[in-house]
Amino acid sequence: MKTKYVCGECGYETGRWFGKCPSCGMFNTMNEEADVKISFGSSYKSDSSILGKPLRLENIQPISSNRIKTNIGELDRVLSGGIVQGSLTLVGGDPGIGKSTLLIQICQYVGEQGKQILYVSGEESVQQIKLRASRLNITTKNLLLLSETNMNIIENTIKNVSPDLLIIDSIQTMFLDEIASAPGSVSQVRECTSKLMHLGKGENISVFIVGHVTKDGAIAGPRVLEHIVDTVLYFEGERKASYRILRSVKNRFGSTNEIGVFEMKKEGLVEIENPSEYMLLGRPLDVSGSAVTCSIEGTRPILVEVQSLITYTNFGMPRRMVAGVDYNRVNLLIAVLEKRVGLNLGNYDSYVNLTGGIKIAEPSLDASVVCAIASSYKNKSIDPYTLVFGEIGLTGEMRAVVMSEKRVMEAAKLGFKNCVVPKENLKEVQNIKGIKVIGVSTVSELLDVVIM
Repeated sequence: MKTKYVCGECGYETGRWFGKCPSCGMFNTMNEEADVKISFGSSYKSDSSILGKPLRLENIQPISSNRIKTNIGELDRVLSGGIVQGSLTLVGGDPGIGKSTLLIQICQYVGEQGKQILYVSGEESVQQIKLRASRLNITTKNLLLLSETNMNIIENTIKNVSPDLLIIDSIQTMFLDEIASAPGSVSQVRECTSKLMHLGKGENISVFIVGHVTKDGAIAGPRVLEHIVDTVLYFEGERKASYRILRSVKNRFGSTNEIGVFEMKKEGLVEIENPSEYMLLGRPLDVSGSAVTCSIEGTRPILVEVQSLITYTNFGMPRRMVAGVDYNRVNLLIAVLEKRVGLNLGNYDSYVNLTGGIKIAEPSLDASVVCAIASSYKNKSIDPYTLVFGEIGLTGEMRAVVMSEKRVMEAAKLGFKNCVVPKENLKEVQNIKGIKVIGVSTVSELLDVVIM
């Protein structure tokens, strides 16, 4: 039997062993596996007369993607309206973050619509799943449970049951007899996912698969796993915190980078319909080092608080600690404050935190980070009913950001009285009622307006 060597990190295949993977550069990740060719046959129900024959775009009739509503508003938002029939969705996240909880909650709402559901677990017995279902008050009669890891047995069960929704928890525990490697290996994960894709597309079954993540937060297994599926959802948030963020990073049927916000309670995951208000709960008023900004996640505006603490350092090298925003971006903004505004931050420790544990990489946070740092440095508080947003360049200029109208409208809805924006965005938002909008063109003007 021929063998091959497969990298456990990136999936690179070669006929000889390497101590260092030629593709990703990782050491001691090449695993020996049997080179087995697997054929799944035709996966799609198509007219055999046109099979292999290309069609002109203008002659192809569009089809409407039928969606199954989950009645969980935040999840339906992330999925752009619901579960598409015949789609393959990958759900990833840290252990204990709530992946299995959310999926079994979906079963209740989908089952109430008369849909048949098959829940396959390779990690729990059916009795354990029953205990979790009872705790979450899952009572639907259309939910079938199976504790199995052999994909051939699972395939036969799927064909006998013909479910509308299939849940696999998790893909790293599944295996095919034809492949000699252990469950969770690159070959097993890739081929099991391919078989599920063929079954889902061929039988018009919506499939959810749970994926384990590595210590770096990426889905464990080959990168091709994320290419095979139609939708990739990531759960974010600290297990000790009550809130969870479900983020769409790939969606063939809707917008990407959409988020849904949930709160973990004893009855399961509860959706937060107004995350801006939730993120600002307990915000201190009239305290230096605090600024409020608005970020756009997908199509949703979310208000968040940026906090900063600037203290004189007792060491030769000042400390820089950042949570929730990019560390290098904060260092860049500190350099801009030193060069363009004249703040002597070289002798001060700088701490910047995005409250609530949320992580945002959008450049529109620049203005709020700068205001929070300057406010703490000068020990002057910012008006608690003033919101700021905008990108800051290396020359100290304020650059325009996208969707400024949505940001200002969200601020007005939550009772903010003033909003400081880049001057280039002023014409888009000056007619919004209930809030005063001020345009600035440089970081010096920004601080003069916000920190009197």
